[in-house]
Amino acid sequence: MSRFWNALTRRKTDDVHEAESKLARVLNLFDLTALGVGSTLGLGVYVLAGQVAYNIAGPAVTISFLIAAIASAFAGICYAEFAARVPKAGSAYVYSYVTIGEFVAFTIGWNLILEYVIGTASVARGLSGYFDSLIDNNMSKALNETMPIKVSFLGDYPDFLSFGMILLLAGLLAFGAKESSFLNNIFTSVNLVTIGIVLVAGGMNASVENWRLTDVPEGAGVGGFMPFGIAGVMAGAAKCFFGFVGFDCIATTGEEAINPKRNIPLAIVISLIIIFLAYFGVSTVLTMMLPYYLQDPDAPFPKAFDAVEWYTIKWIVTIGAVFALCTSLLGAMFPLPRILYAMGNDGILFKRLSKVHPYTQTPLIATIVSGIFAAIMAMLFNLDQLVDMMSIGTLLAYTIVAICVLVLRYQDDKMTKVVSVRAPNVFRQLFCNSYREPNTMTSAITKIGIVVFAIFAIIWCVFMKVFDLDATGGIVALSLVGLLLIVICVVIGLQPVSTIELTFKVPLVPFVPCLSVFVNLYLMFQLDLFTWIRFLIWIAIGYCIYFTYGIRNSTQIQRNRNHAEVAANAMQNSDCPQQHENRAFEPDWKVENGNGVKALPAATPTYEYSEKL
Repeated sequence: MSRFWNALTRRKTDDVHEAESKLARVLNLFDLTALGVGSTLGLGVYVLAGQVAYNIAGPAVTISFLIAAIASAFAGICYAEFAARVPKAGSAYVYSYVTIGEFVAFTIGWNLILEYVIGTASVARGLSGYFDSLIDNNMSKALNETMPIKVSFLGDYPDFLSFGMILLLAGLLAFGAKESSFLNNIFTSVNLVTIGIVLVAGGMNASVENWRLTDVPEGAGVGGFMPFGIAGVMAGAAKCFFGFVGFDCIATTGEEAINPKRNIPLAIVISLIIIFLAYFGVSTVLTMMLPYYLQDPDAPFPKAFDAVEWYTIKWIVTIGAVFALCTSLLGAMFPLPRILYAMGNDGILFKRLSKVHPYTQTPLIATIVSGIFAAIMAMLFNLDQLVDMMSIGTLLAYTIVAICVLVLRYQDDKMTKVVSVRAPNVFRQLFCNSYREPNTMTSAITKIGIVVFAIFAIIWCVFMKVFDLDATGGIVALSLVGLLLIVICVVIGLQPVSTIELTFKVPLVPFVPCLSVFVNLYLMFQLDLFTWIRFLIWIAIGYCIYFTYGIRNSTQIQRNRNHAEVAANAMQNSDCPQQHENRAFEPDWKVENGNGVKALPAATPTYEYSEKL
């Protein structure tokens, strides 16, 4: 049983015999920032703003985007610290492997595969629908008549356009990261120009009166800036949060980025700022151009410019939107083969996925497999079904990253072991720090505190679902749990922190990572039961692969043996400095003397040093 537990909790270490990464380092700061912006500013900016304004938040969608941006920033800076610590391909998968253990790492990596597969398929399906709207829905009508799919959990018809687009872009990614990033930079530039045109043209037709409406139709709230109240703003923020999903793909390029410890954190922060400004500006202009209850939730821009009779701008924006969705599709696909490559390279997924083609220097098999998988998903499922599944894996990955930041910040690689751990010392350490550097006791206090914090955060989310906020009992229960969460954060914050120097560190630890964990868990509890069921099925498939293949073929087993061998050799060499068992590293004197006995050096001359120099 102990061997099984050790297998589940073994952590990733660098192999002493491991060669340099085979992936080419070609992505600079501009490439990384463009990748983050391009993978995020897609369906969100062209669909989400109008959709949330229409029947969820009204003009206060601008505040919803602000709240979502702050929540995303918490996750973003946690990702940035990990990028500074572990510049390896695989994103949160590698981070959790290094800090927590193999089983949790596989769970996170498997969820990230789901996130990027569904993200790719949903963008492709959205792009197909946008193109279909330009030709008066003739494509969907023809496929519905000739090839209908009459299955409740599948789409209405097979979408061959999205299938072909994903396969085309998979081939582009297989050809090489630099070539695909060059095309991504072009698409992202077109995207930003399109958003600029929307902001300028929309601003010329904006009216503040659309934020002060009082005479609104039934079902459109009470009018004004917040027609659906604070509850609508928060519900909108939960939906807008998913408009920021995608920036984390920057962190998956650790083995292809130039100077990753500097460029990846910078690219994450810069891309988040650009993304928020674009969302905030577009939602402001959109709700000022047209009353919120008249928005088209599927294609808000064309209807808004139709309403002001600017038909030329409408077509420019529509064409720009198609390019933008192509960018988002490329950004969603980019990290998927990299994660498969990292997991295959570690042996917990099939090792053939880690094969790097010598010409393209990309994980060719992983790219082709992931492209085919995403293309089939896009062809068979409709957009609503895909979007419903996209969030849960992302939120769980963000939660694990924030937890890993806390674990790493309050431990060092070589901590002193506290042999005598007595209850009075532990209670004193909870509220009065007695140590300057982390040790095994303070690290254990931190880890237990993180677990307790997560449990009480879940309890708080359950209370939000169960209790009525207007009732005194509900308010008291939520207040008590909230006070306990704050106390736990303070206890964690009083523990000594790691002395390791990094190029980027999360500020205000532990409050920022704890807040990130809390927000992510809260949003996970907003998901419906069917999403959780699909998620559990996906996890069950992954665990079957891990327990039948990954746990026995993990390359960490060989890494541990290599470390043990090097340690044993070092100990043997320190005891017998004249014996060298490894003949590949025999010094020259053994070859010269032939007998394996080191010749004694000539008598060293004695020098007298004068103080009169």
